[in-house]
Amino acid sequence: MSLRLYALDGCPYCEDVSEALDEAGAAYETEWVDALHSDRDEVKRVSGQRGVPVLIDEERGVTMSESANILEYVERSLA
Repeated sequence: MSLRLYALDGCPYCEDVSEALDEAGAAYETEWVDALHSDRDEVKRVSGQRGVPVLIDEERGVTMSESANILEYVERSLA
């Protein structure tokens, strides 16, 4: 699967991104992260920061954070 979403359960920004991906019909895998920022080493490794959501599009070589940026990317590139 070329799309991976790093998300936190109950995060409204993560839910917005997930809904946009679903509406675009994009197949993606969700990686659920720990609520503690200090325990998000995997997110830091892939994106350089510990915040979520983070979207990885391996097919296009894109890694991005910030839900507004991700939502724009989904609309522009995946819809």
